[in-house]
Amino acid sequence: MSRLTVWDASTQEEILRTEDADEIARTLSDIGVRFERWPVADLPKGAPAEQVLEAYKPRLDAFLAETSAGTADVIQLTPEHPMKDALRDKFLKEHTHTEDEVRFFHEGAGNFVLHVGGKVYDAHCTTGDLISVPANVTHWFDSGDRPDFTVLRVFTDTSGWTPHYTGSDMAERFPVQVG
Repeated sequence: MSRLTVWDASTQEEILRTEDADEIARTLSDIGVRFERWPVADLPKGAPAEQVLEAYKPRLDAFLAETSAGTADVIQLTPEHPMKDALRDKFLKEHTHTEDEVRFFHEGAGNFVLHVGGKVYDAHCTTGDLISVPANVTHWFDSGDRPDFTVLRVFTDTSGWTPHYTGSDMAERFPVQVG
């Protein structure tokens, strides 16, 4: 189930914890983050990327037209993937991107943790969740030490995905609550 936990960044006091999708969307929209629940396509577990893209084509085309994003692809990560640890480590430190980071979880889950305006927002996204983190928002991502997800990624230019690390220790002070 989707969950949002918000803390005061300086005191580490929990301010909010909710599993209500509407409250998650409202709270995240206050910091410019888009959160939506989309219907999940009826596909077999681990369906090939091309099949996943085709299943979401009408909704994805509308989203691309609305946001002026260029294209989408699918990333699938399993606990058996030989590069899972390296991929996880790449996004565990607080960083920014030069374009919006948009993800739709067809299968599995992961946490986008944002550091904005003196607060830390841990958005645990699950199957059916779309999240769009605006460009230049400090954040980190974790799907745990046994990642298992299929995610649509939406982008304009893949160079915008390069993480620009802040050097902050926020990710160590606010470990992700996976699951």
